[in-house]
Amino acid sequence: MDRNLADLFDSWESYRETCRDLSHAMSARAGSPVRLAKKTSNLFRTRSGAAARRLDVRRLCRVIEIDPERGIAEVEGMTTFEDFTDAALSKGLRPPVVPELKTITVGGAVSGLGIEASSFRYGLVHETVGEMEILCGDGTIRICRPDNENADLFYAIPNSYGTLGYILRLRVKLLPAGPFVKLSHRRFSDLTPFLSEMEAACAQSPQMPDFVEGVAFAPDDFVLTMARLAHEPGPVSDYKGMQIYHRSLQSRSEDLLTMRDFLWRWDPDWFWCSRTFGMQNPLLRRLFGRWMLRSSSYWKIQAWYRKWAVEERVHAVRKALHLPDERFEQVIQDVEVPMEKAPEFIEFYFREINIRPCWICPIRPLETAGRWTLYAMEPGALYLNFGFWGSVRTSPDRASGHFNRRVESIVQALGGRKSLYSQSFFPEDEFWSLYNGTAYQHLKSKYDPQGAFGNLYQKTVLRQ
Repeated sequence: MDRNLADLFDSWESYRETCRDLSHAMSARAGSPVRLAKKTSNLFRTRSGAAARRLDVRRLCRVIEIDPERGIAEVEGMTTFEDFTDAALSKGLRPPVVPELKTITVGGAVSGLGIEASSFRYGLVHETVGEMEILCGDGTIRICRPDNENADLFYAIPNSYGTLGYILRLRVKLLPAGPFVKLSHRRFSDLTPFLSEMEAACAQSPQMPDFVEGVAFAPDDFVLTMARLAHEPGPVSDYKGMQIYHRSLQSRSEDLLTMRDFLWRWDPDWFWCSRTFGMQNPLLRRLFGRWMLRSSSYWKIQAWYRKWAVEERVHAVRKALHLPDERFEQVIQDVEVPMEKAPEFIEFYFREINIRPCWICPIRPLETAGRWTLYAMEPGALYLNFGFWGSVRTSPDRASGHFNRRVESIVQALGGRKSLYSQSFFPEDEFWSLYNGTAYQHLKSKYDPQGAFGNLYQKTVLRQ
C-alpha cells in the first residue's frame, strides 16, 4: 500500500462545516428535485437526464475517526471502501463486511446493499452500522439510531437508494485484521455435495471459517472457497498483475494472500468481467495492466460505451450491411435465495441464463434482519447470493427485459430477494408488494414530503 494515510482522514470541524453547507443548500430550495454530484457510481442502470439540481457531496469522502478501543469508525458517506479499508488497516482493524469493488462507497453499500464472503457471519453491510446522520429533503440533518426518535428512518435506509435521504456519516463496527488470509479451494463436479459443504462451512460454531464463497463455472464444475485470518508468513500470491484470481480457483487447492490483497482479490478483473475489455489476454495485460486492472477503469469504459450508444451503432452498421441482427440482453443481477431453494434456482439458471461463471456468496442475516423495512429477511436463516453479470442472446420477438423478468419471477417464486442496483422490470403493484410500499409511502411523507429525492420505483425501475 503506497498511499499517504493523512489524505484518508477528515476532521470533525471540516465534516460539520460541509454538513452545514449541504443543509443550507437543501433548505434554500426545498422540494425541488435533487441528485448527487459525485465522482463514481456502481449502478448498472442508467437514468434519464431529467432536470435536477446537483447536491455536491464529493467532499464527504474520508474517515473522520477510528477508535480502536471501542472498535468503531466514523466514516463519511461518500468514502470508498478502498479508502475506508486502508484507514482501518493502518490501525490493525478491518470492516466486518467489505464489498468486492474498491469504488463502492460506504453510504452506497448501506442505502443499496453490500455483501461479501464474511456475510454469513456478519450479515450485510448495513448490519454493521450503529448510527447514521441523514440529510432529509427539507435540509434537516437527523441522527438515526436503532434506539432514538429516528429509528424508523434508520431501519428504512437500506434499499432506499437515496430516496428517503442522503447518508452523510456512518458509525461502523470494526474487527481485528490479521496480516494474511489463508484460502482453501475445493472443487466439486456435483451440486449436492457442493451445497452441503457450503452449508456445513457456514454452521455457527467456533470452528467456522472467517470467509466462505463459491463459484459455479458450469453445471458440473463448482469451487468452494473457505478462508481464515492467518499470522504466519509464507509465499503470497499476487493477482494485481499477470495472474488472474478466478482462474486460480480451478488450479490450486490452497493459497495465501495479504489481508489487503484478499479483500480486493476480485477488483483487478472485476470478478471475471475484464475479459469483455480484453484484459485477460496476456499481451494486453502486460501492456496495459498497470492502468486497467482496477474496477474504476472498467467503470469509465462502461460509461463511455453507454454515452456513445455503441451497441445501437453496431446494430445500425450490421443492418446497413445486411448482416444478421444479433441481439443480446444485458443481465446483470444479484439475487438472494433461501439455501433450501438453491438447487431449483441453479437448475433454472443454467437452463435459461447460463452466464458463466456465477458467484455464490452465503448470507446469514442478523437478529435485527426482520426490522429492515425495505429489505427484510428472516433472521438467522441462510441465503445464497447469486451474482451474474453478462449478456444472453435474445431475439426481436422477445419483450424488452425478457430474461431479467424471468429472473425476477423465479426469485420471487422461491421466496428470495433481488437487489435493485441493476435494471428491474417489475410492474408497479408487484414492486411495492415486495418492497413494503405501505411503509415506504408513510416514511416518504414524513421525511421527504415534497419529493426532493424522487420515488424508489421511479428511480430503480423507471430509471427517472
